[in-house]
Amino acid sequence: SHIQRLPLPYFQNTPTGDLMAHATNDISAVRNVVGPGIMYPADTLMTLTMSLALMFVKDWQLTLLALIPMPFVSYAVYYLGKVIHEKFNERQEQYSILTTKAQENLSGARVVKAYVREEYEVEQFRTASWEYFKKNLVLAKAQSVMWPLMFILVGLSIIITIYMGGLKVINGEMTIGTLTAFMTYLSLLIWPMIAFGWVTNMWQQGAASMKRLAKIFDTVPSIGDSERTDHTITDIEGTIEFRNVSFTHETAATPTLQGIDLTIPQGSTLAIVGFTGSGKSSLVNLIPRLYDVTEGSVLIDGKDIRTIPIATLRKHIGYVPQETFLFSDSIAENIRYGDDEAERERIHDAAEVSQIAKDVADFPQRFETMLGERGITLSGGQKQRTSIARAILRRPKILILDDALSAVDTYTEESILQRLRSLMKGRTSIIIAHRISTVKDADRIIVLHEGKIAEQGTHDQLIAMKGIYAGLYQKQLLEKELENL
Repeated sequence: SHIQRLPLPYFQNTPTGDLMAHATNDISAVRNVVGPGIMYPADTLMTLTMSLALMFVKDWQLTLLALIPMPFVSYAVYYLGKVIHEKFNERQEQYSILTTKAQENLSGARVVKAYVREEYEVEQFRTASWEYFKKNLVLAKAQSVMWPLMFILVGLSIIITIYMGGLKVINGEMTIGTLTAFMTYLSLLIWPMIAFGWVTNMWQQGAASMKRLAKIFDTVPSIGDSERTDHTITDIEGTIEFRNVSFTHETAATPTLQGIDLTIPQGSTLAIVGFTGSGKSSLVNLIPRLYDVTEGSVLIDGKDIRTIPIATLRKHIGYVPQETFLFSDSIAENIRYGDDEAERERIHDAAEVSQIAKDVADFPQRFETMLGERGITLSGGQKQRTSIARAILRRPKILILDDALSAVDTYTEESILQRLRSLMKGRTSIIIAHRISTVKDADRIIVLHEGKIAEQGTHDQLIAMKGIYAGLYQKQLLEKELENL
């Protein structure tokens, strides 16, 4: 629950393997502490208390002699506990590296095969596994000392008891029956003393894992509802305004966006073009608050988006990101993802608009066709069109397409845009694209350059300016002519 509320930058800066390790080994170690780690101390403490009380009643002097090894037990547990804590932490960090490597290899299987890097990746995984094995072995060695040491110290107590108790029996200071009873009580102390070391081992592992998990819990979601949030806002219309907006990524030295002033009227279509790295995606990511502005403010319907409940804000935005992501589920469930209650007719209509319906009709199970991980069974264009269907199924007040037609041919692109113009009538649309053919019919086009709005206007106005936009247009016309030769 906490991880789901963390902002996008957290996942960009945290390896997936780390999160997998937290969700498996670390949680298991903490669960052992709150289970056996609490139950056994309670059980052994009761046994220890009762046994010691009876032993003191029988012979307090012999009891004190039998307890001579106890200070050594405490010191051994303290010292070995520190070592186990440190080594367990190192092992968990290596486990995170190993799971990250495995996850990347499985997700990037096509790239690995395309570059014939199987042997290289196998060697890399073998190296990481060997490091994990070595760290596990060091931890096992530290843990293996604990139990034998407990047995030795317990055995020393028994030797002391038999020797000193035997002398007392010979001297007539104690009966054999009393010594036998004393030995019985001492035997009851064996498990508490051994369990003491075992539980300490468990607690040290749990403490190391809890420290790693605490880093997640201590990460406060930087984007979410706050005291500024107006929970009476339950709907939005779609007028968007950027007021002197600047934005800098957490790990960046220079601003990604600077001094953006822009108004997008409700029901209009804005297109954004620009060179790679000019800040196009960063700009639209500010609207659903995947990032928050560094300076300035973003307003929707005249209200600062930080005052709009984040669930309300995102519920009315249909967003197709630059990197298409599909789940390992059926095509229907992937399209329905934004609206669990959508009936089959709405799913089909959304698929028709995005032009994926004709492809689905050729699949053996049609909309019930199961997709592989990240939609690996579909082509790039099919994945983009499925994502578009998912976005428009929500009937959003604001639709954002972040280079969502780059893998689609120009004919299909034109068909999708025509249908979207009809569907999004009265709703706000923002389209990011590199192809001028995608954006030329937009109500307004802005050109981003080095994080600033360099040009803006309609297609014809920008062509007349003979600036960056006109240069991109002429270059693409030339490329098209060369293709036709």
